[in-house]
Amino acid sequence: MATNTTLRSPLGRVRGLGSAKGGTHHWWMQRVTSMALLPLMLWFTLSAALLAGEGYGSAIAWIGQPVNAVLLLATIGIAFHHTAAGLQVVVEDYVNSEWAKLGAILTIRAICWLLALAAALAVLRIAI
Repeated sequence: MATNTTLRSPLGRVRGLGSAKGGTHHWWMQRVTSMALLPLMLWFTLSAALLAGEGYGSAIAWIGQPVNAVLLLATIGIAFHHTAAGLQVVVEDYVNSEWAKLGAILTIRAICWLLALAAALAVLRIAI
């Protein structure tokens, strides 16, 4: 009878790392960002609903308030990080070619970074 039925090394079990040495961190970051997004998205949805029917000036004034600008920037950063990490998992699960997998992951990360920067700059232009 085998005493060690797992393929993980004893040090890997202690550190909580899989064979790739990063799966646990990736899994935790997905959970942390989803928990952070829950109140942020509730706040954003409620705020957007309250702004419905208001004019452009009201929306600009709302974004210009410091608390709203900071919460919007946090929502943007966490949402795009969460999106990139989630899409990375999909690519890793369903793309077989290593080159295609690497290219898709890099493309996803680049697009998420660019969109997050554009959104953050838009908020900062209004808020500052």
